[in-house]
Amino acid sequence: MITPLVVVAALGRNGAIGRAGRLPWSLPGDLARFRAITMGKPLIMGRATHEAIGRVLPGRETIVVTHAADFAEAPGLLRAAGPEAALALAQDRAAAMGAREIILAGGAMLFSALMPRAARLRLTLVDLAPEADAFFPPIDPASWREEARVEASSCQGDEARYAFVDYVARRRDDSA
Repeated sequence: MITPLVVVAALGRNGAIGRAGRLPWSLPGDLARFRAITMGKPLIMGRATHEAIGRVLPGRETIVVTHAADFAEAPGLLRAAGPEAALALAQDRAAAMGAREIILAGGAMLFSALMPRAARLRLTLVDLAPEADAFFPPIDPASWREEARVEASSCQGDEARYAFVDYVARRRDDSA
């Protein structure tokens, strides 16, 4: 059985997801949601995203996509040479962990490469348009159908308003 790929990201009105290797905002409420969605699942992310986080996230297995052969694996941290290798490894790890989803957590190049393979998008739409150097790919309404939208309650330390929006991939015979 194929474990579905789920994209999890926070993006600004202008599609911004990062600037100089960092998130362009502080949203503790969104980080709590990220933790809840990703706990107990394999995460795929690029090297720069992993370095920006700065540590192995507990309760998850992280698969870092990098060509660097000297990338140091550690408990909970695995290396894949490319997106397809990461997906194959994530499938194996999801089965071993009993996870029902594989999470794609960034960055921009991996979102572009793997979004067509995703079954679901779990996005945080941030009510800001910050300067950025990393952007989320456009969401094509022919490929994605909005399934749920919840305006988030403000959390202490949140720098902006935001909404949690879930999309599901449209099948070829989806007409609505």
